[in-house]
Amino acid sequence: QVVDIVLTSDAHGAFVWGVLDRLLDEPALSFGNITASGFGATEAAVLAYGLALGGRRGARTALTNFWRRVSHASMFDAANPLRSILEQSMDIAVIRKTGCPVSLSIQASNSRTDALKTFASDQLSIDAILAAATIPFFFPAVEIGGDTYWGHGDASALPLVQPFETGHRLIVTGKASLSKTPCADRRLAASPCAMTCTPIHIIFD
Repeated sequence: QVVDIVLTSDAHGAFVWGVLDRLLDEPALSFGNITASGFGATEAAVLAYGLALGGRRGARTALTNFWRRVSHASMFDAANPLRSILEQSMDIAVIRKTGCPVSLSIQASNSRTDALKTFASDQLSIDAILAAATIPFFFPAVEIGGDTYWGHGDASALPLVQPFETGHRLIVTGKASLSKTPCADRRLAASPCAMTCTPIHIIFD
């Protein structure tokens, strides 16, 4: 069974780790596309890196090591240790390879225009992941390609459900309200849905 995962910016990091670890325990489940924002973007990237190197066991090890580094860094008064933690936890070039088993997309907001930007494929970078995890106004925005980005808190900006022949979409969020995400084809109340929608499952903190 293939599942596409959306990690929203309001989902707590440790909660996301628990969900991902539990999903890795399901041998019949495989990860398709992962769209992540907030601190979940860091975990999604580490997951993709671990899967590419060593499958499920590699992903679990990568996530565990990542959180050990986070825990260790929290004991010291470092201004922003996340870049160093990410650089120690993964190689972004591995995730950008076409052979990576997971298609990863990272979402952040333009700090000037508030427009949502999706970084995928060759646009993926440590800076993009850092930007997604940066709390607006608490930390400086991250410069990427001459513009500045940071995290966004609008979970309603999630992509609409698209037709998908097989598989499911799992949304990991801090709110239960996303369970009412509308079908992209149900624009007119009098019209029946003309497409087969991806089944949506919500896990909220």
